[in-house]
Amino acid sequence: MANDLRHKVAIVGAAETDILGTQPDMSRLGLHAQAAKNALDDAGLQLSDVDGILTAGASPNEISEYLGIVPRYIDGTSVGGCSFMIHVRHAVAAISAGYCDVALITHGESGRSRVDSGFGGSRQSSNAQFEAPYGTFGAPSTFSIPVMRHFHDYGTTKYQMAHIPAATREWALLNPMAIMQQAGAITPQDVLDSRMICYPFNLFDCCLVADGGGALVLVSEDRAKDFPNNPVYVLGTGESTAHSNVSQMRDFTTSDSTTMSSNEAFRLAGLGPQDIDHLMFYDAFSFTPMMFLEDLGYVKKGEVGPWLEDTKTDADGKTIYKTGPGGELPMNTNGGGLSYCHTGMYGMFALLESVFQLRGTAGERQLDGIHTSIAHGPGGMFAAAGTVIMSNE
Repeated sequence: MANDLRHKVAIVGAAETDILGTQPDMSRLGLHAQAAKNALDDAGLQLSDVDGILTAGASPNEISEYLGIVPRYIDGTSVGGCSFMIHVRHAVAAISAGYCDVALITHGESGRSRVDSGFGGSRQSSNAQFEAPYGTFGAPSTFSIPVMRHFHDYGTTKYQMAHIPAATREWALLNPMAIMQQAGAITPQDVLDSRMICYPFNLFDCCLVADGGGALVLVSEDRAKDFPNNPVYVLGTGESTAHSNVSQMRDFTTSDSTTMSSNEAFRLAGLGPQDIDHLMFYDAFSFTPMMFLEDLGYVKKGEVGPWLEDTKTDADGKTIYKTGPGGELPMNTNGGGLSYCHTGMYGMFALLESVFQLRGTAGERQLDGIHTSIAHGPGGMFAAAGTVIMSNE
């Protein structure tokens, strides 16, 4: 039955908050609400049309109260940054089952200003008891462990990894919403020259920390063409979780949840990696999309470093990165979490860029003739995963 859900649900509204960056005058809930309003305006709908709420970083109770609606379907799945990919999957199932007609997925996070952010953790958690005492606490140190294992097993280098932020910065220069749009281009050497944060991550290997949000509106296919924008159809989705603590990864060089989630999405879509025109791979750090390029089958295991380093030069002497503008595999075309925006849970922004590209509304960074896009991300330290394959056909 799951295979019958292809094309049955479409994204008809998609929007960011007005500003991405620093917004000390807006709370977490305010960012959720502004994103929701912008996405509903984009779809030409009212709050009264919404009967499904899916959200993370806030509870459905908070969002429904703040927006003044009483939905008949709710989902508060929250497993980290990929939660919004999983929400798309659940919204497809809910709409197809008749549990709701208009699903609103919201994200808002005061990641920089931390207004009502609720950051913090318990000293009794398993991470605090069994990992933090050994110096593994916080994203830079926990995300570094799989990187170092990949370096050890396959000879991957910091210089090769530095090609990811250099390529994503090229995309950010074409995106007026990108926080680093005016910061100028960077080279892999610039990445290596930026200050050290936590080996092997230098500053430019690390995502931005920002305030912002985004939202999506989904309806059934029979209504998809009744809205102002071209619909983006959901073809296949996947979700999984494999562990919580990074120390419990079965193999530090691969994400089991990513493999499960992406294989499921490709199976349901009836497509393979070679059928996807555009990639949005969550980039909390430079290495994150490198693991996904391997785990999703775009690059052979252990070969992503040399693959990225194999760049070309155009007639003007400009470097063409494999995943950058003009490259063979366009990835993170909004500038990614490294140069566009990262509020703490980035998955919504990857989904938004897939939608913008498939609609043909991505401005200067718009890719020509694309029909399929995949948005994939982790939750926690490669713990959970969510995958969404979309099409404009």
